[in-house]
Amino acid sequence: MGNWSDVLNEIRGAGTTHDLVRRRYLRELAELRNRNVIAYYSGWLQKPHLLDTTANDVGLNDADMNGFMSAIHGLDRGKGLDLILHTPGGEMSATESLVSYLRSTFDTNIVAFVPQIAMSAGTMVACACREIWMGKESSLGPTDPQIGGLPAAAILEEFERAAAEIRNDSTRALVWQPILSKLEPSAITQSGDVIAWAKEVVMRWLETGMFAGEGNAALKAKNTVDKLTSKELNRAHSRHLNAETAIEYGLNVQMLESDQALQDAVLTVHHAFTITLDATPACKIIENHTGAAFIHSQQVLPIVS
Repeated sequence: MGNWSDVLNEIRGAGTTHDLVRRRYLRELAELRNRNVIAYYSGWLQKPHLLDTTANDVGLNDADMNGFMSAIHGLDRGKGLDLILHTPGGEMSATESLVSYLRSTFDTNIVAFVPQIAMSAGTMVACACREIWMGKESSLGPTDPQIGGLPAAAILEEFERAAAEIRNDSTRALVWQPILSKLEPSAITQSGDVIAWAKEVVMRWLETGMFAGEGNAALKAKNTVDKLTSKELNRAHSRHLNAETAIEYGLNVQMLESDQALQDAVLTVHHAFTITLDATPACKIIENHTGAAFIHSQQVLPIVS
């Protein structure tokens, strides 16, 4: 029999009603699949104002590594990992670091589930997995990198267009000068570098994971990445790519609708997480099927009258 402190700690450890429900459904999914499950959920849809903050608490960032380390600690790594992704994307460097850690832990025995949206860097993480499970309502996004909120490819295109017009007619410099003056001095070089970086890492992940063992793995990876990063094909960084488009781009996508029990389990987990993000101050949750969780909550500033 425990004392008052023991009981209090047990209650705190059990969590709120939201926590209990989420964890039950995560556990049921893990039992159905006989695999480890980690859910990575951002609350940007419930708290869109956080996307505009300097810290960008809802985006994929280096702080997430602590959450994944906590979620992976103690798991039977031989069972592989089912990774449920719901994110608007985030930082390239953090994404590369996270994939490197997941691969070092589970090798390529990682399966992505996207019940609703995994954009940008979230799509990059999904590309590092063996396969991606999506529903008819699910979306991935282009993996074209951004600099200061602007597409790197668009920055290069604008600069090349300006240079061509000025070469043909020097008076066009008067038109382009105020536009080009808004660019940072290193923006052009950075744009080229970050585009090459994004393509390089995703191609490597696809070649060594999703397309591993295929005779044309390198070519297939290049073709897929070219489509995912194509400004002409996708038009906008916010373009939603459904399962049909993802398959056309060459990704190994499995449809949730093909397995009713699995679809029910995944969508129930999804609903439990989105309800938590909507009803609580939580803005990001990284949680595994044993209940180990890293929950980041938005700061509520006091009202000064």
